[in-house]
Amino acid sequence: MAENQESINSTNQISLGDGLLKLSPLIVFVVLYLVTSIVAGDFYKIPITVAFMLSSIYAIAIFKGMPLDKRIEVFSRGAGQKNMMLMIWIFVLAGAFAKSAKDMGSIDATVNLTLSVLPTNMLLAGLFLAACFISLSVGTSVGTIAALTPIAVGIANSTGSDVALLTAIVVGGSFFGDNLSFISDTTVVATQTQGCRMSDKFKANIRIVAPIALISFIIYMVMGRSLNIPTAIPDVELIKIVPYLFVLVIALYGVNVLMVLSIGILLTGIIGMTSGNYDFFAWFSSMGEGILSMGELIIVTMMAGGLLELIKENGGIVFIINKITRWVKGRRGAELSIGLLVSLVNVCTANNTVAIITVGGIAKDIAERFGIQPKRAASILDTFSCTTQGLLPYGAQVLIASGLATANPINIIGYLYYPMLLGIGAVIYIFVSGRVKAKA
Repeated sequence: MAENQESINSTNQISLGDGLLKLSPLIVFVVLYLVTSIVAGDFYKIPITVAFMLSSIYAIAIFKGMPLDKRIEVFSRGAGQKNMMLMIWIFVLAGAFAKSAKDMGSIDATVNLTLSVLPTNMLLAGLFLAACFISLSVGTSVGTIAALTPIAVGIANSTGSDVALLTAIVVGGSFFGDNLSFISDTTVVATQTQGCRMSDKFKANIRIVAPIALISFIIYMVMGRSLNIPTAIPDVELIKIVPYLFVLVIALYGVNVLMVLSIGILLTGIIGMTSGNYDFFAWFSSMGEGILSMGELIIVTMMAGGLLELIKENGGIVFIINKITRWVKGRRGAELSIGLLVSLVNVCTANNTVAIITVGGIAKDIAERFGIQPKRAASILDTFSCTTQGLLPYGAQVLIASGLATANPINIIGYLYYPMLLGIGAVIYIFVSGRVKAKA
């Protein structure tokens, strides 16, 4: 915390122009990818990999105060940091599992079971509820997305629904648990930085989340009424559902997501070869194709990590923090500033856990100064970070979902009702419940 405060003080004299220059690599990326695509009316005009590549080159070029080889070193450090490499391993295993499961018939079998069990108007709502429950139990949005997205895509293909819509339902529900779970990284970091118990943070958080989840559930129930369910549903081959069921069950027991996906891959091989869907070499081929399908996602993840590390090293994130906190006066403004801080840093880091770690100490200072309960500060940090992370086209969750579904990230974001409503609910929570005087 002292280091954060020292960094903030060192930026007090930085001009707005200099500060914007520090943030300009991110601005360049936004212009290249989002603005240009909107103007062109086609989000495939500018590949996201090219946008990140050009933005990264620009960031290295404008970085002052150290030789070129050192700038590249900083970029490489960000691209290869622990969180990024862990995410890449998840992408690799998720790709291998998804393709090998698909080739041995797991998706078709699971979709047929879902269509035969759920009422027509409960397909979308049921998928959302499943994502909420699994993510709450597992504590990871990425693991939930990796397990459920292939099923969502299968349902979309069988019912003639929009793949982006059903994928977005899974992504949205996954953030329910990411925000609330006791074993979620964001919950752990938020409570530790603010000095409160997880149970207290959960009680404060559920007041924001529960109404939003209920509204989202009702929306999906209404939308599900228009689905065209096929009348002739093939017989369900239950043995082919085992990889998904086993993955979901062991994930609920808190097993590491890498171990979960590895076991899932092994099961697809055993069942696929036993049932005659493919031989040993075909299984390896499926895994290889699945891994290769994640190539763009892996490249984007590494370049985003390097770009954002350069911005951080150059003082861009600290500049944002300093500019926001200097105008805070009242308690509601302080709570909004905490939410805005973690959201902006999340945009820069594309990682909600890292964003909370970055501003956690500063948020605690703000909370103590303006009489905000630690559990409220932790809840606001976690909720706003999950909202922002859920709506980032280059965030890990949207990227892995788009990779598994072969859908454009922007198309998925358009259907992310839960994260959108969660952000609105968090702001309402601050204004409405902020009238009650905080306890010491």
